[in-house]
Amino acid sequence: HSNGAEQVAVRARDVGFEVIYQGIRLTPAEIVAAAVAEDVHVVGLSVLSGSHLEVVPAVVEGLRAAGAGDVPVVVGGIIPPQDAELLRAQGVARVFTPKDFELTEIMDQIVDLIRPR
Repeated sequence: HSNGAEQVAVRARDVGFEVIYQGIRLTPAEIVAAAVAEDVHVVGLSVLSGSHLEVVPAVVEGLRAAGAGDVPVVVGGIIPPQDAELLRAQGVARVFTPKDFELTEIMDQIVDLIRPR
């Protein structure tokens, strides 16, 4: 389901982000194409399928290949701590799990990521 992603997207919009919500079940190539076309400052992914170790690195690599490797990628979902560590080692800027339910804190962390850009 997309409830968590939609809640984050709405909060991001409410605090002043321009949100380009693409929906669910996109391929890594589709995500990268949209990110590049929209010249985004951050890519947020919500992965609940258990495929985060396949999908997320493909997006990170796709962004690098497209010349957008400086765009931070943040991920939310049911992600075990050891997988979160692997994702961060592969270039993911932040990993959020259900324990990270304070949306204002999440927005603050995202602002901190994009402020230097």
